[in-house]
Amino acid sequence: MSQTASAITRSPAEIVQSSPVSQAPNGICYARSGEITIADNDLDRMIAVVPVAVAAALSRKAYYFVPLTVTQGDETLIADRYDVALSDNAVCHRNLDLGDAQCVFISTRLMEDKFSVAFEFYINVGHALVERAGMSQNFADLAWQQVESGVRGETSLDAWESRKLATAHGPDAEKFKNEYLAASFADAISIYLLSLYLDVDYYDLRERDYPLLAPAPMAERLRKIAEIFPPNPGFEFNIYYRRRA
Repeated sequence: MSQTASAITRSPAEIVQSSPVSQAPNGICYARSGEITIADNDLDRMIAVVPVAVAAALSRKAYYFVPLTVTQGDETLIADRYDVALSDNAVCHRNLDLGDAQCVFISTRLMEDKFSVAFEFYINVGHALVERAGMSQNFADLAWQQVESGVRGETSLDAWESRKLATAHGPDAEKFKNEYLAASFADAISIYLLSLYLDVDYYDLRERDYPLLAPAPMAERLRKIAEIFPPNPGFEFNIYYRRRA
């Protein structure tokens, strides 16, 4: 009885050497390697969504869209296709410093659909922007005003947990407040970029581990992000409300 051959794994450095890198008009560098199912035009558009002002903070950074990024102890390997035998040790992404650049390997075959792959990419972009360029004070003022008014829910588990600690009036409250504002800013950027790429039903973002931020305050945050980082030509930002059946 014939058996399917195991996927071939290579080091991240080998993938970088063998994968031609493209640079989008907004300046983001990216490549694809191996058997990934997302179409070229969908990937190109996913990259093109990122506003130029955001992309400018991502210099010396390249994104590699691969089937699986696998961790084996301290070693990271890249599989050339999906392999169920490797999937248990696969991670959604891995940031690695190679030479004088940071390379981000995103596992497209752990998620398959455009929504999930794009959101993983945009989450990475949002956190990288905050790490490199800091946080907008205008956004911070809005988010903290919402917290003080008692808005329901949050945008990620990190934001939810740091918000609870920031409002507990403990000795490290200010530290947790800063962590909360950074997390909520990165989250809002990620959701904003996703909404430029796809028509997003906000409730598709719901999680079991924390209550999702109420729609109206989320809309306020996204409008603020759109003011700070207007969409690139060819993309539009709109918020629509509808009563669920």
